[in-house]
Amino acid sequence: MSSDLPPMEELDRGTGAATDAGGWLGVLPVALVATGADGRIVRWDPVAQELLGYRAPEVVGRHVVELLHPGVDRSLGRSLWEAAAAGHGVMGVVTAWHRDGHPLELEIWACPVPGGDRSPGVLVFAADAFGARRVRGASVVWDGLFARSPVGIAVLDTQLRFLQVNPALQAMNGLPETAHVGRRLAQVLPEVNAEEMEEVMRRVLADGEPVVDFRRVGRTPADPERDQVWSCSYVRLEDAHGRPIGITASIIDITAQQQAEVELDAGRRKLALLNEASVRIGTTLELERTAQELAEVAVPRLADAVTVDVLETVATGGESGGGLMGGAALRRLGKAPLSGSPVADVLTPLGRTLAFPATAPYTQALAQRQPFLLARVDARAIAPAARYSDKPERLLRMGVHSFMMAPLVARGVVLGVATFYRTGPGGPFDSADVALADDLAARAAVCIDNARLYNREHDTALILQRSMLPQHVTPPAGIEIDHRYLPASDTNEVGGDWYDVIPLRDGKAALLIGDVMGHGIAAAAVMGRLSSSVRALARLDLRADELLRHLEATLADLAEPLLATFLYAVCDPRTGRCQITRAGHPPPAVVDPDGTAHLLRLPAGVPVGVGGYDYTTTEVDLAPGSILVLYTDGLIEARGRDIDERLTELTRLLTGTTELDGLCDTLLSHLTPTSADDDIALLIARIGSPDAGRRRA
Repeated sequence: MSSDLPPMEELDRGTGAATDAGGWLGVLPVALVATGADGRIVRWDPVAQELLGYRAPEVVGRHVVELLHPGVDRSLGRSLWEAAAAGHGVMGVVTAWHRDGHPLELEIWACPVPGGDRSPGVLVFAADAFGARRVRGASVVWDGLFARSPVGIAVLDTQLRFLQVNPALQAMNGLPETAHVGRRLAQVLPEVNAEEMEEVMRRVLADGEPVVDFRRVGRTPADPERDQVWSCSYVRLEDAHGRPIGITASIIDITAQQQAEVELDAGRRKLALLNEASVRIGTTLELERTAQELAEVAVPRLADAVTVDVLETVATGGESGGGLMGGAALRRLGKAPLSGSPVADVLTPLGRTLAFPATAPYTQALAQRQPFLLARVDARAIAPAARYSDKPERLLRMGVHSFMMAPLVARGVVLGVATFYRTGPGGPFDSADVALADDLAARAAVCIDNARLYNREHDTALILQRSMLPQHVTPPAGIEIDHRYLPASDTNEVGGDWYDVIPLRDGKAALLIGDVMGHGIAAAAVMGRLSSSVRALARLDLRADELLRHLEATLADLAEPLLATFLYAVCDPRTGRCQITRAGHPPPAVVDPDGTAHLLRLPAGVPVGVGGYDYTTTEVDLAPGSILVLYTDGLIEARGRDIDERLTELTRLLTGTTELDGLCDTLLSHLTPTSADDDIALLIARIGSPDAGRRRA
């Protein structure tokens, strides 16, 4: 039997129309039956055979109504076909007769299709009514979820064109559904990462593996002035045979959550940097080292280049915080990197002094004591500073695109400024960066101020110490002396070491050396009191034990008593007899005229200030020309070395000595090859020398 229906491709287009109309027809297995204008079946597809059990040869040519159940009224089925043949699309439920002999309820949709002679044929789409009702029930749930969900939902075809979007997604995108349907993502939202998203969706279509939490970033018409972030999940849609028919996408706006995560991550990074700064900044009490530590901590984790400039008055030990009214003079003490980048090569090297007039922006920023931010550096932004220097224009050419300054302020006093430059691909400095830079600068400023105060106290203590040491040492005839005082290095505090030579009656002399326990100005001041007291008491020709009791009383009068080690020797150059008293001080060394060196074994005693102890004076007879060596513990103490080993080394260095000339320098250079950790006082005397009265220094 010949067919008067159109070709199969037109029937397929009809199938698409029916699917769109019925909704559920694209989900269930749907049988396709085509009839001619007379109602006789001309097409019978495999799904129809599967649904009703008849093979095509068994039904083609029969009237479609004959397939209905013989025991029921067939008028509904006939009227549905007639309405479709008359040009109407109709739906209904009929009872068909399965080839196995049981009734089967079918839900059908029938529509007219023009035939070859323009007389209408009919397409009938049929599905199991029970399955259709079940799918429609699920569809109601889906439709409710789709319409009411706060999550953005979209359905896209295999070409990634929008088929359907729910109200939540329309609100997220700021566009109605009509602006979505039939278009791809890049056409709808050109300011998001559409290409990346479509690549992910193609992969889901290809392998069927869902993707969860892919990030969409950018701007939409809903909020065109602000970047936002969405979490997207994609699931492949499949037909009954597992073939892909599209994609469903769910989208959640996580901008606030993302911002919180960014802020949390920034907080962690800030805390880590501040923790590192607390360890790395202020490891010494040196201005230069502290400023350089600040610069090195901030590069590259905060900035690409950093300079640290300290007011010239601070760098030179003067008063801090002055000089801003007439301009700013600063010395560059920190810079990172030191070289190796275009920006570093443009920036002023370490140690140079920079001068700015009072009206310059740099000076104004210092005077205001507030951080300064120039988020985006361009010709217009640098114009005010460019009037005073060509440096801003050169930095702009070198790629500096963001700039900020943080003043160094400690204890209410401005000390200098740290300047941060960004040249890399990262974004400009923001308020969080400014806050971090200000925190770093504040920590460094305290360390710089500590170094400044320490250096001032160190210098003051050193001046006080030197002023209280004997300025003119004049021993009596028969005693030749040499002496040295070596203060602690700049990284250690000055102590209370001192020595003296006091002429007594009958040509005798008191040789003394002491060490106040402690450091700084307080120790130096106590040393001065003890030194003056000893000079006055020694001239009264008091015995050593009486003199020490008076020193005990002197220390007891102090508001904060200190202890002091002390060694007092009264020497008669005519006889070589010495009366020596130790108060907790290191033992003296003696070099005999033949060059033999040894330590004098004397009662050690306890430091002055302990109280309740009777000191013992020991008489020692020295051969004429013997050398007596008195010293403080700074000469023989060294980190990681046993004190007995150091004393042995001292006697080794003294062995063979016959001349005083250069002996102090020899001992200092060998026993303290690097900067001293403690003060060192050294007093050497030849007793009974024929060159008596001559002083070598």
